[in-house]
Amino acid sequence: MKEMTSLERCMAVLNGTTPDSLPIIPQSFMFAVETAGMKISEVNRNGKKMAQAHIISQEKYGYDGCVIDFDDATIAEAVGAKVIYRDDEPAIVNEEEPVLKDLREVYDMPMPDPLSSGRMSEWLEATKTLVDSIGDHVFVMGRADQGPFSIACLLRGTTQFMMDLLTEDKKLIDDVLDYCRKISAVFAKAQKDAGAHATSIGDAFAGPNLISPDMYRQFALEPEKKLAKEVQDYGIPFSIHICGNTNDIIEDMGTTGAKILEVDWQLDIAKARNLVPMSTTLMGNIDPSFPLVLGTPGDIELAVKQLIEATQGRNHIISSGCAIGRNTPPENFRAFIAAARKYGSYEVIQSLNNI
Repeated sequence: MKEMTSLERCMAVLNGTTPDSLPIIPQSFMFAVETAGMKISEVNRNGKKMAQAHIISQEKYGYDGCVIDFDDATIAEAVGAKVIYRDDEPAIVNEEEPVLKDLREVYDMPMPDPLSSGRMSEWLEATKTLVDSIGDHVFVMGRADQGPFSIACLLRGTTQFMMDLLTEDKKLIDDVLDYCRKISAVFAKAQKDAGAHATSIGDAFAGPNLISPDMYRQFALEPEKKLAKEVQDYGIPFSIHICGNTNDIIEDMGTTGAKILEVDWQLDIAKARNLVPMSTTLMGNIDPSFPLVLGTPGDIELAVKQLIEATQGRNHIISSGCAIGRNTPPENFRAFIAAARKYGSYEVIQSLNNI
């Protein structure tokens, strides 16, 4: 098969065709910043520097796509949340000073302007700079920060919002989540306008690490469905990432209509590949701790081989299960890329599918 560019490789999978090798899009913003000799505190308010970190890292290691990410606090900050900035770790929302002291205040909340509210413009600057620099041959996924349920937790305070779910009127809860969906959609659409090839949200607070599968279906699933449809109707592939053990909700996630599901390392990806529609791309899911940080190159090669065998390469983007640590040894990261190229080749995928 003719060798593809990284962008062609990614688009082939999203279009349902077989690439020359499975694309590799690591969740590597922290590792990229480290590779570029920077600190996250230098780039989390500077989109050009974030783009430069990705450019340096991608050119050094040769993977296929970059995920623009800064932290989990930007949308919340854009509508009034207080944020704690840290030197070597991503910024976080100060949940001790919630924006919504009462859920009914949501009716007076503003709609953010992606070009002027908080740091949203810096994310978009990172996307545009990256697209202009390498986007003709490298896939750029401009994350749109957080999903509806997670934004609600950040604006209200997670503990208080959990209590609200049990005590407040369902219509009020739905109105809060709908507001959060709308501000997430604004950012996701702006990523398309900035030139991103795909956009995504993280909705970790909607996962089983915090709420039950039944609560996910009751509160988080419908806002994700509406968000996925609205963004994809705007003309850009949409991805959802929920951290943790999503085995009990992965089939539900497959009903959101999102083109991509970014899945964490605790998910049984072989079962997931059979539970979600084949038109849905699975992106993941090597454990970023072991083997990527704590293992050997041999451990990493085995894990990647087993991962690809689990999905048989069917509509699969190779990635880490969650954000790759900045302390990942470079030799381990190289082993990750090399193993994905070796076991994700067109010939190996054809043999796994007995073609």
